[in-house]
Amino acid sequence: MANKMSSNSTTAPSALMTTAALTTAKPGFIDGIINKIPLPKWALIAIAVAAGLLLILFLICIIKCCCCKKKHKKKEKLNLQNINGSTTASLVQPDMEDLESGLENEKRGRLQYSLEYNFRSQEMKVGVKQAADLKAMDSGGTSDPYVIVYLTSDMRKKYESKVYRKTLNPVFNETFTFQIPQAEMSESTLVMQIYDFNRFAKHDIIGEVRLPLGDFDLQHVIEEWQELTAASKMEQERLGEICFSLRYVPSTSKLTVVILEAKKLKRMDSSGLSDPFVKVQLILNKKKWKKKKTGVKKSTLSPYFNEAFNFEVPFNQIQNIDLVISVWDHDKVTKNQQIGKLFLGCRATGNQLRHWSDMLANPRRPIAQWHSLQPVEEVDNALRLKSHFKLPLPGK
Repeated sequence: MANKMSSNSTTAPSALMTTAALTTAKPGFIDGIINKIPLPKWALIAIAVAAGLLLILFLICIIKCCCCKKKHKKKEKLNLQNINGSTTASLVQPDMEDLESGLENEKRGRLQYSLEYNFRSQEMKVGVKQAADLKAMDSGGTSDPYVIVYLTSDMRKKYESKVYRKTLNPVFNETFTFQIPQAEMSESTLVMQIYDFNRFAKHDIIGEVRLPLGDFDLQHVIEEWQELTAASKMEQERLGEICFSLRYVPSTSKLTVVILEAKKLKRMDSSGLSDPFVKVQLILNKKKWKKKKTGVKKSTLSPYFNEAFNFEVPFNQIQNIDLVISVWDHDKVTKNQQIGKLFLGCRATGNQLRHWSDMLANPRRPIAQWHSLQPVEEVDNALRLKSHFKLPLPGK
């Protein structure tokens, strides 16, 4: 037992010595390496700290670059998702306004003309002299041009020149005479349009010249060149204006329409005048109900009527009424022709609706107003399609 204990006591200190030697071996190894470097310890610590900082900065830069790329890709995806089809098309295709302006600025040629007005006979002679450098409309690089001349104040009367084959520099030398009163010159425009003749297809317009006659001093003969421009897409013919008053008395159910006068009516006769009269019609629930008409005024474009018409319209029906005013040209030989018309009521719009609502808002008081005549087909279509909406009514 004593031998065993002595052996154990001798082995224990030796084990402790070996473990201590092992634990002190590592620091001694690192110290040995440091001692071999010919630098003081503070310098080595400074270098280690600097290297650590550089490593940290390097890692931060790498992380930031990766994050920025991801964000940029996300933004691109979001932007592409937000762009709709029309925006995408606008990025790829040119704007229609740019295309139209390009077509308008396209060279179409020039036209030489002359104007001569006779103040005694109230006639204007329009000379179509020649054209130059016209746009080629045919596949062979030429055109077959001719000219159409008219006044916007009377679009029924149009003159047409001869056709000149396969040329871009035609010499017309033709004169056309228009009967136009001096008082109407300021509101009329002379239009000269050059077309390309085509035997088997629709004639193409090359260009036009528009001359507002109010801008010219016609005391002397005018002769000049002008550049052709693109033709106007749409030209509204002037039909004239009419003035009438409306008065409604709810207590007596009386609607009074006074046709006062008209002006600047469209010419319907070969003499350049018209024989106008006015029809006043009531439509109830889209069905013809009552109608009356004025007398005929001979040979005038500015008739004065001052005729009153009374209609009995119950208060509970005033919301369902359409008042139709139409101006006609009387003709003894052929059928009477409508010059233009308009309608008022709860289905009307613009000035017509405003006039009607003013009448309802001011019972027993006549309300007069001027209105522009509208094309017959346009008014007829509106009367067929539009629906009613209620206006506030005054008390009886």
